[in-house]
Amino acid sequence: MAYRRADLVVLGIGVMIGAGIFSLAGRQAATMAGPGVILSFMIAGITSLLVAFCVAELSSAMPASGSAYTFTYVIFGEVWAWVVGWALVMELLLAAATVARAWSLYAAQMLTDFGVRLPDVVAGMVGRHTGFDLFTLFILVILTIVVALGARVGLRALWIIVIAKLLAVGAVIVVGALHFDRRNLAAIPVPPVPAEKAEEALHSPLLGIVFGQTGAFGWFGIFAASAVITFAYIGFDVVATAAEEAEDAPRSIPQGIIRALVITTVIYIAVALVMVGMTPYDRIDTDAPLADAFRDAGEGFMVHVINIGAVLGLTTVVLVLLVGLTRVLFSMARDGLIPRSLSKINRSYHSPTRATLVIGFLAILLAEFVDVFTLEPLVVIGALFVFISVAGGVIRMRQTMPNLPRGFRTPLSPGVPIASIAACLWLMVNLQLITWVYFIIWMAFGVLVYLVYGRRNSVLAGMAQSAPEAPAPSAGPPGPPEGPGGPGTGSRGRHRR
Repeated sequence: MAYRRADLVVLGIGVMIGAGIFSLAGRQAATMAGPGVILSFMIAGITSLLVAFCVAELSSAMPASGSAYTFTYVIFGEVWAWVVGWALVMELLLAAATVARAWSLYAAQMLTDFGVRLPDVVAGMVGRHTGFDLFTLFILVILTIVVALGARVGLRALWIIVIAKLLAVGAVIVVGALHFDRRNLAAIPVPPVPAEKAEEALHSPLLGIVFGQTGAFGWFGIFAASAVITFAYIGFDVVATAAEEAEDAPRSIPQGIIRALVITTVIYIAVALVMVGMTPYDRIDTDAPLADAFRDAGEGFMVHVINIGAVLGLTTVVLVLLVGLTRVLFSMARDGLIPRSLSKINRSYHSPTRATLVIGFLAILLAEFVDVFTLEPLVVIGALFVFISVAGGVIRMRQTMPNLPRGFRTPLSPGVPIASIAACLWLMVNLQLITWVYFIIWMAFGVLVYLVYGRRNSVLAGMAQSAPEAPAPSAGPPGPPEGPGGPGTGSRGRHRR
């Protein structure tokens, strides 16, 4: 086993504390919500906590690699599991590519602020928003190797980096509070600003279009920002993908998920409060909001702290995203929905090395050749779609498998799962119309892939061909006897017995 209870909390904090603190909050405050971005973080945090209760119950009942994909397979069957798995692949892969590109921007800025001059041949290939970027390639290659070598190697590095970035965040909160001006919070909500061009409507929230507001700010802006800010919380469910590698998974996984999310939510709200309290929303620099705020306050040394904290923070985000996505891919391959060779465990490192290398390669291609920042909201809509499936899974599992042992039970069920579904749907309709268009295209392509490959090569299809008269097992297909956490750790095999 690799992950203890404290390790799982660090895993969750490692993947969540990053872009939300160092860039996303300032960008949304300046362009969409104003000082109401504090409310946006609260809304996104409460929604994530509701979902976390649902994830915690399912992971305690089915502590298996694959997270929401595995839950959905057991509860709803193969077809819906593929849909959820396909959304997870988009969410985690695009998130890893986006954060890696952001890491390059901060790393380049950190070197510049320290007076480090790179050779001209290299300087033009680092810290770029689009096009080939050397730093982006570097971080993805290094972290892919770390994950491929096994969870223990990555875990040691994760502890060190998370502690260091929490110290940096603590400094931001303490020093920033000294320059807090409550007058900057007076305009909540900021009066709405309508869109002036027709093409801007495509980039306006879907709900705003329905009600005739296609601009920014106002209450629609606060809710639209909360939908985008959900990106900052994405990753708490990744903790569940480590279930087959955790000690006492039915109890430690739920505790790790909920504790990490609560800690992260408090930190996010504190940093957002300090940021908008230091600088009026209409003066926030969208490229480097925190650094610019501290420069204006005369705290130039904090720029270095922020840059270092951002580089460390985004490093752990990419690391944990790669770990989570590798486990999802492993589970889908184990079920035959994608080539089964990706479910092979490396005997030396006890890790799905082949799946990890494929994920790293795809992340590099996406980060280097696609403008990932423009596709960032796709990460959010994919995550919210998965969250809805998880919440629905709790309701259905209570009906169909009431006696299944659980290490954690969602409180006030079915009230909390229903509230989770409603909150996620509300945030989804506050995403841009263009995001919905891209998401529908991706999911339609996924259905095509399933019809062409997955349906014919899955474990269930093989069982049907070998014994057509036997009914399919209700608890999912049998997996091989060995998973990432060692022999006999697959939860679906245990539940069948």
